[in-house]
Amino acid sequence: MKQYVVDELRPLDYRVIKSYLDEKLGSSGIEGLYKLPVDPEILTDVQLDHIKCQPYYFAIDLEPNRIACELLVRSDQKMRCSCIGYATENQHNWLIQLTEIMLDHLKIAI
Repeated sequence: MKQYVVDELRPLDYRVIKSYLDEKLGSSGIEGLYKLPVDPEILTDVQLDHIKCQPYYFAIDLEPNRIACELLVRSDQKMRCSCIGYATENQHNWLIQLTEIMLDHLKIAI
């Protein structure tokens, strides 16, 4: 799996990130796993056409020592479809930029 990983989190970093993600994204039903909705403006033409597969999201896995953002665009409706796949360059950059903005906002220096 392709991922963007920030590791060597300190215990305080983990608690701050967890609190932030809990507030902003809520629970996915699995501890430490969050669903970050993909901005509709960066969806591919195929993803836009597949209305029944929407919404799309990136999975974020938070553990006490790391945060891993999968670079796979997932569907909340289907497991397999041509609209599900690795992030485009634009989606990839958006996810990494959003993660970096979150870390800066939370004053977490890695």
